[in-house]
Amino acid sequence: MLDHRPSSHDDLVDHLVRSTALQRGEAVRVVLDVLAYFDETTEEFVRRRHRELQSGGLVNAEIFDRIAAELPHRAVAPRELSLRQLRRIVYG
Repeated sequence: MLDHRPSSHDDLVDHLVRSTALQRGEAVRVVLDVLAYFDETTEEFVRRRHRELQSGGLVNAEIFDRIAAELPHRAVAPRELSLRQLRRIVYG
């Protein structure tokens, strides 16, 4: 699973415990899951989303258009990638 990160996020965990029905262990897990999600590289994100959208029945033309539209809205937006660059990330 996820490693416990240093206590630098304890204030966030404390906030979640105070402001939600989450127990401390659950709040730690949520914080670690969110941090892991945003630690994902652009390449990892593109590959993961391609798999998810493909398993949902979309074809590559739709998939790559959707991924290109989603990328600028990531927490730390990567540089703009062409459809060709997106395909190269998935297929090499």
